[in-house]
Amino acid sequence: MQYDGFDPSAIVDPRVRRLFSYWQERCRNDGIPSRRDIDPLDLGFILGNLLLIDVLAAPRRFRVRLHGANAVQRAGYDLTGKIYDDLPRSEFHDLVLKSFAAVTDGCRPKHAFRNRIFDGRNYHYESLILPLAKDGKTVDMLLVCICYADEMARPQTTGAV
Repeated sequence: MQYDGFDPSAIVDPRVRRLFSYWQERCRNDGIPSRRDIDPLDLGFILGNLLLIDVLAAPRRFRVRLHGANAVQRAGYDLTGKIYDDLPRSEFHDLVLKSFAAVTDGCRPKHAFRNRIFDGRNYHYESLILPLAKDGKTVDMLLVCICYADEMARPQTTGAV
């Protein structure tokens, strides 16, 4: 399957590549998978690095349904239950909202490499945002993974999706 503006061969982290393959295998003939098509038991290899984001309509907002344990530990806070619009504004915040909107509107994955400063240190990470839709077409949820380069050799903590 081809995705305009998205090149799966650019994915570096094997966990991110495996997640994308898993998502792609669950794509239906008529569109993208739904949350129901994703089994958390299949995602133990990356579960702690996942966020599950509800796409709310009228007005469109993004609510964090799940903030995986590794992501929480890295960030130092838990976004579970929070709505992105209610969080403090920053350049990073605006980038996240723009990325979520692009995946929601385009109904296609978004992959990126980014840098983020935690505790005064710069960390490089790879992210993948995958659309989910009950009807296969209208994005109502996002499956997001964030994998830091310094985690590639370490075992991952799991959490529930």
